[in-house]
Amino acid sequence: MKNKGKVYLVGAGPGDAGLITVRGVECIQAADVILYDNLVNASLLRHARPDAELIFAGKTANKHTLTQDEINALLVENAREGQVVTRLKGGDPFVFGRGGEEAEELQKAGFEFEVVPGISSSIAAPAYAGIPVTHRGVATAFMVITGHEDPTKEESQVDWASVAKFFGTRVILMGVERIGTIADELIRHGATPETPVAMVRWGTTGKQQTIQGTLATIAGVAAKVDFKPPAVTVIGEVVRLRENLNWFERRPLFGKRIVVTRSREQSSDLVRLLADLGADVLEIPTIRIQPPKKVAPLREAIAGIGVYDWLVFTSPNGVDAFFREFFARYKDIRGIGAVKIATIGAVTAQKVSELNLEVDLQPEEFTTESLLAEFKKSVSCDNLKMLLPRADLADERLARGLEDQGAIVDDLDAYQTVPDTEDRNGHRARLHSEGADLVTFTSSSTVINFCNLLDVPGLRAKFPQMRFVSIGPQTSLAARDKGLEIAVEANVHTIPGLVDAIMTLAIK
Repeated sequence: MKNKGKVYLVGAGPGDAGLITVRGVECIQAADVILYDNLVNASLLRHARPDAELIFAGKTANKHTLTQDEINALLVENAREGQVVTRLKGGDPFVFGRGGEEAEELQKAGFEFEVVPGISSSIAAPAYAGIPVTHRGVATAFMVITGHEDPTKEESQVDWASVAKFFGTRVILMGVERIGTIADELIRHGATPETPVAMVRWGTTGKQQTIQGTLATIAGVAAKVDFKPPAVTVIGEVVRLRENLNWFERRPLFGKRIVVTRSREQSSDLVRLLADLGADVLEIPTIRIQPPKKVAPLREAIAGIGVYDWLVFTSPNGVDAFFREFFARYKDIRGIGAVKIATIGAVTAQKVSELNLEVDLQPEEFTTESLLAEFKKSVSCDNLKMLLPRADLADERLARGLEDQGAIVDDLDAYQTVPDTEDRNGHRARLHSEGADLVTFTSSSTVINFCNLLDVPGLRAKFPQMRFVSIGPQTSLAARDKGLEIAVEANVHTIPGLVDAIMTLAIK
């Protein structure tokens, strides 16, 4: 029998995945069950355990996946089964998030709960639009109002006369469809028609959109651009500060939607670099890293590691896979013996260095041809025994090239790359519906699986602006073999080098 369950009511923040609290991430990691809302950045689900049950409880203006009563019942039911439940809510759970109602249901049923506050969109969306909700000399107070009250109420609880006369900033959540009515109501109660207004859609994310007007004009501005929820409306003199303080929308990749196809385990660095430059990043991992189908040959090679003269790593995954098996047999790094190490790539070399091992040979260019040339120039390979722990789909050029120089090569599968068919974050669906400006490829396997998993000809026909970028020559070759034209290839074959190439392309 499981112990009595517990529910965490977690504020997931306003949209930028980096704005969740550390405690919030801990609750996601601990959860057996996660119920998440429509406005939660689904990238946060990367922190969930692989065995966690994910339940989408999204609600939009005209469509509820689950009613509030059904959500309440699910929380109680899973707690009763002894589960650890994390309820992920956009913004803060107690700021127009109905978290108080859910907490009441749990308390009534006798289950333990914890509330984890989150950053509310009422302050975050304006901040990302360059609008401080308070500013000395402009506004010394702010109020937050719902623009969408409980429809069962007989009359509004909002005192619009008081709102109109309020001396500070007014922030309205969920009022997009009613902005004309709200503006008219404020003017009717004495607010100046020329009062500045800004509306921020999808605030703090790469698809943020901001429009500006006055109480007299904002409804017309919104209608002209077909402005849709979710959005935050800011009313007051602080809106004028946006002209100078608009930092987020001036980032170099703002407005660009970029697809990252790396495995979930490896994508975080590239995702963060692109997001920091303002891009709307779609994480669509096309590969998963798994142990090889037959691990015995690698284990046998590790058991006899002393017979090898060289250990050659061509990727960070190869380093991870090799040393995972190595440390399963040896408890001391000195078990590696006198073998020398060669690597391709700065990240691969860094992985080796983190184990306090020296890299004896690394070419300046991160390619197979450069490594072969470096061996030919620096090492007499005759009768040297070399171990290459690599991906199961790695091509044979490196092994054959070393053999042509006289080496005895064991080219072994250390891991396999398999297609990742999951769409946990909904980004694959977004690509099909919204398209992208750029698709990034970081290995041949990401190219192959992207083409195998998605209808690429259909995407290219539907979104002709979509272009492809590559981390290096081998990846570009794989793309061309699939009929894809590479718009730009990184000069330095690293993740920062790939981002530099994207920047060069974006500013042309």
